[in-house]
Amino acid sequence: MTSAPIRKLGVVGLGYIGLPTAALFASRGVAVAGFDVAAEIVDTVNRGGVHIVEPGLDIAVRAAVTSGLLKASTRAEPCDAFIIAVPTPFREGNVPDVSFIEAAADALAPVLREGNLVVLESTSPVGTTRAMAERFQRLRPDLRFPVNGEPESVFVAHCPERVLPGNVMRELIENDRVVGGLSPASTERAIAMYKQLVEGDCIATDADTAEMVKLTENAYRDVNIAFANELSLVCDRLRLNVWDVIKLANHHPRVNILRPGPGVGGHCIAVDPWFIVHSAPAEARLIRTAREVNDGKPGVVLAAIRQAAGRERSPVIACLGLAFKPDIDDLRQSPALDIASRLAGAELGELLVVEPHISALPAALSGRRGVRLATTEEALAKANVVALLVNHRAFSAIDPQRLAGKTVINACGWRQ
Repeated sequence: MTSAPIRKLGVVGLGYIGLPTAALFASRGVAVAGFDVAAEIVDTVNRGGVHIVEPGLDIAVRAAVTSGLLKASTRAEPCDAFIIAVPTPFREGNVPDVSFIEAAADALAPVLREGNLVVLESTSPVGTTRAMAERFQRLRPDLRFPVNGEPESVFVAHCPERVLPGNVMRELIENDRVVGGLSPASTERAIAMYKQLVEGDCIATDADTAEMVKLTENAYRDVNIAFANELSLVCDRLRLNVWDVIKLANHHPRVNILRPGPGVGGHCIAVDPWFIVHSAPAEARLIRTAREVNDGKPGVVLAAIRQAAGRERSPVIACLGLAFKPDIDDLRQSPALDIASRLAGAELGELLVVEPHISALPAALSGRRGVRLATTEEALAKANVVALLVNHRAFSAIDPQRLAGKTVINACGWRQ
């Protein structure tokens, strides 16, 4: 069975994945209707602007809007296919929160029609795609979804994104995709849609396996980062330079230790392993421990900063970097932001925050006494305690002589 090309695509959620996806499909001549609950995001996109920093995204969105192929709205409308790219955070106790997916399904249900394809891209606990299809079936009993073993009239699949912030526009096209339908026909329809954009391989599987693949990828990275972070704690205790240890160990042909840091952030690696732990708590012991090691690292860095500040009569602390990784503006689950926020709450002294990718303090720091956003130059001139938290390229030009006489906490391997 050959699927007809998708001529109109709906993208639900115009965030770090949804907006680039919408712009790139539009660049392939597909009419794209973007949906988001935030009216300010919709207005920005319809002006041809962007609300996130991602190389090449602004150009692609402006071109897509100017051509008339990308339009945004707060309300869903009929399309040939839909991609859902909404957040999947966790609630208290690290319990997965799929309420955004449920809300997206509720918004789409009234506009679904026979022959539609719905693909969930949001990283999800195993079984979420099937639960979404069952929700559709309850809301639209006049249509057939792939949940009862009968031939479906609406096709449903899961295809997790697997891109690196800063390289999203390229990787959405070049990276292989794992595509898992709730039926073979759903898998085939979804692969046909992605092949209108993706140059990498589209690898067929089932929905549950596709969900687990994404969780596995991020848990694997989390465990490896936890090894590096734990190694940094061991080396600190033994008064060894962890960067030298790792550099020398990596000369072994089968060793490739990652770089330690102030913790793990972002919406994926800091969140997704908990989905596995929640699904199989007795079995996921290593994955749980890795999460605990990485979640504990900001506290270690914070303690070092507090100790350094305690030695100063009038502490002025500079935190260099707030993003969860270098050279982006994404602060989600950022250990650097966590550290800065906890420092602000401690009120140890003046706190100068340097983040070259934002123009105003985030909510976690805004209005805090003694806290302000500063330039690198100003922070280095005033601070007597400097915490290097994110290895932004903008910080690579700092002359080490500028740090002479200051206490430096190098949590991100700056110049190592």
